[in-house]
Amino acid sequence: MENAVIKSLKERRSVRSFLDKQVDEEALKIILETATYTPTARNLQSPIIVAVQDKEEIETLRKMNASVMGNPDADPFYGAPTIVIVLYGKEYANGIYDGSLVMGTLMNAAFALGVDSCWIHRAREEFESEEGKALLKKWGIEGEYVGVGHCILGYRDGELPKARERKENYIYRV
Repeated sequence: MENAVIKSLKERRSVRSFLDKQVDEEALKIILETATYTPTARNLQSPIIVAVQDKEEIETLRKMNASVMGNPDADPFYGAPTIVIVLYGKEYANGIYDGSLVMGTLMNAAFALGVDSCWIHRAREEFESEEGKALLKKWGIEGEYVGVGHCILGYRDGELPKARERKENYIYRV
């Protein structure tokens, strides 16, 4: 009883090596639009989505994220040409859950269109900093936001990683 959606959900993997090729504009548009249909608590649509393709802005984000990691020379985005940041308004009690589901939708929509992805953490720390708040303001985003994650997007350089074996006792049925 497996269909294309189930197959895609089972086959998607996180990718950490990307070609120097920007994500197709039509694919990105569909990925971002699809994420806006993610279920959210009480349909309040608490998350916002910021797509970054400008190399200078990506470098700024890289430095901020690497600094939070404690390794300023690292590339936590693995050379991905597109960084999609998911944040939620501080006033939403369920924002972290809504934003997490948006992250999943982004990654699954991307894979369905042949675009690879990976969830990169430390968005919360980045956007609670003064530098992060200044970036949001520079981008025209008003209000207080909490970072959920970065969904890096691009085309993998190499093979799709293999799935690990599923752990024992993953599912309990009562």
